[in-house]
Amino acid sequence: MRIVSLSPSNTELLGFMGLDRFIVGVDKYTDWPASVNGLPRLGSDLNIDMEAVEALRPDLVLASLTVPGMEKNIAGLQERNLPFITLNPKRLSDISDCMIEVGEAMGELERARAAKAKYEDMLAHYAELSRRCTDKPSLYWEWWPKPVFSPGGGNWLSEISALAGAVNVFADNPAAKVKTDWDDVAGRDPDYILLAWVGVREQLVKPESIRTRPGSERLRAVAEDRVRVMEESLYCRPSPLLVAGLRKLGHMLHPDVYPPYDAEEAERWLNGLL
Repeated sequence: MRIVSLSPSNTELLGFMGLDRFIVGVDKYTDWPASVNGLPRLGSDLNIDMEAVEALRPDLVLASLTVPGMEKNIAGLQERNLPFITLNPKRLSDISDCMIEVGEAMGELERARAAKAKYEDMLAHYAELSRRCTDKPSLYWEWWPKPVFSPGGGNWLSEISALAGAVNVFADNPAAKVKTDWDDVAGRDPDYILLAWVGVREQLVKPESIRTRPGSERLRAVAEDRVRVMEESLYCRPSPLLVAGLRKLGHMLHPDVYPPYDAEEAERWLNGLL
């Protein structure tokens, strides 16, 4: 098959399933797996070049609705009568469901079931580790600073937080995405402030900017130097790479319970070599 992926999370899903050899084109921001390096880039996830997609003669396009504005990609695919499925995972279990949906669409159901089992086994392992944690620090995940956006209880990062032995301060809000303000965040006084700005490389995020916000000096996370920049690629994309982010977060919060993060080991696991 000839597969086109219109978002990094879709490409990562295919890579984890061992189906990346079928990919013939990807979006601008895809950066894993390495096998897609050199493939045609079809524009940003919000501005896909549909003529370029059509020229690749795909048997299947993996579209996405994980970012507002992607709807126009769906309309473009429909206008050109291109075969596609749309993935929109919000929770960790949704990622499992996406594997099965992709496997069925590609005639690779057995491979999809094996990938799903491997992914869910790892989540179960971290659930067991989380039960060993006696303290549960509170985490504020910042997806965007102005206006403030943060993942809510219906989002994978609330689940990742719990599996890492912690609590997302906005887990009480059932929405997948919460729009709020800094006063609300400050009132929750999180133990950690975790900056993972969607679509922004971590090198461009300035953690010192937190100290310029009103009342920040009174927050525990600021006073005790627990403001961290987190990798956008490991926390902001709903794909199996979240498991690598989970291991990194768990060790940061509970180094006596969670093993150290090893990038090479994580890469081997993601590529099916472990």
